[in-house]
Amino acid sequence: MPAIDYGERLRLGVMVPSGNVIAEPQIHAMLPAGVVAYITRLELRGSSEAELIKMSRQVESGAKLLADAQVGAVVFHCTAVSTFSAQMGQEIQQRIEQVSGLPAFSTSEAIVAALRGLRAKKIILLTPYLEEVNVRECAFLAHHGFEVIAQMGLGIDTNAEMGKLSEQVWVDQALKLQDPQADAYFISCTAVRSAEAIERIEALLDRPVITSNQAMVWFGLRKYGISDHAPGYGRLFDLQSV
Repeated sequence: MPAIDYGERLRLGVMVPSGNVIAEPQIHAMLPAGVVAYITRLELRGSSEAELIKMSRQVESGAKLLADAQVGAVVFHCTAVSTFSAQMGQEIQQRIEQVSGLPAFSTSEAIVAALRGLRAKKIILLTPYLEEVNVRECAFLAHHGFEVIAQMGLGIDTNAEMGKLSEQVWVDQALKLQDPQADAYFISCTAVRSAEAIERIEALLDRPVITSNQAMVWFGLRKYGISDHAPGYGRLFDLQSV
């Protein structure tokens, strides 16, 4: 019988949108032995401003449930919510820590750390989002010192629809928007099949690629002292510290 991995090195408690069926498989694939993600869902049924704000208001309930599992850290893992404004991710982190007594971070913090670690200033942004979500995310990135030199969103509203997109969509869009000035390509959204495209795009364009799930896993591992990782998910994992 193969050994069962209970996360003896690190247990990450992760809150994801209720309709997201992509984040968990990708996270589990990227984590090294001894690190396990324990997942809690928060209701999110679309990408409108009202839906995103509603999800953010459920943070305390999710954090309490994950604290019951005695995880090592809690992650609020939704890109569109955590990049809603320059302050949203930090505010969510503080609320989680207050109610759970555990360290916490959000997807937005991981993204900023990943781009800074890669010394990426000029970014190509690829998303499945509605235009209004892209506008807010571009403003978030600009606030943190990154220049989005090109961006595209596919105008999709729900996680269910986003999850049906193939990895080839992201390869094609990266090639369509390729720019020699770009320092990195960022595929934003925890609910898309982007993990399989990371190394394909890096090989084609010779630039690092980050994704929401990959950045969160990298940040969680490095922040809590774990230097190894599962292979096959891009140059970001070559960075040994946040």
